[in-house]
Amino acid sequence: MKKFYLQIYHHNIPSGDEDSWIDVSSLEIHPELAQWLAEFGIVEINNGYMRVSQAARLSKLQRLRSRLGVNIHGAAVILELLERIEALQEEIERLKRR
Repeated sequence: MKKFYLQIYHHNIPSGDEDSWIDVSSLEIHPELAQWLAEFGIVEINNGYMRVSQAARLSKLQRLRSRLGVNIHGAAVILELLERIEALQEEIERLKRR
């Protein structure tokens, strides 16, 4: 008999407008790591704040690292590929509606 485990994740990213700005310190990530990710272009930080869309991106990156055990560089590549796939799927759906 197979055993299944339920994992529940709690994210403190506020919902709302993707252009809203939130304080990076409220994301429970070390400030140096956040700055390092910004320096490498993985997320965008402006004066200690980031857009909600970037916080969601950061959350996905952290989930990739914890679930798959990949390093930050690998998670960033996977995240970029996932975003490209999502964009292509949206384009396909847009073309189908024509």
